[in-house]
Amino acid sequence: MLVLVCYDVNTEDRAGRRRLRRVAKACEGVGQRVQKSVFECRVDLARMEELERRLLTIIDTNLDCLRLYRMADAKGFEVREHGRFKAVDFDDPLVL
Repeated sequence: MLVLVCYDVNTEDRAGRRRLRRVAKACEGVGQRVQKSVFECRVDLARMEELERRLLTIIDTNLDCLRLYRMADAKGFEVREHGRFKAVDFDDPLVL
């Protein structure tokens, strides 16, 4: 399966910069970097869970953000991105 690992680590202090390096290193061992804080990983479920556990031991959940997107069938799945990305909260009203 294809897993996207996305993270945002608070780097305001030395500990945060260290966490950022450790998260990137852990992801580099499993997948390929496609953006500064985004990795594509082709792994099975056990390997994904192992990576998730490892990353959770590194990040500070009070300061950092970690997201894993699991795509069971990469065939037929298409992503097209252009320019800067601005996330939308789909639980909030989409019309202001």
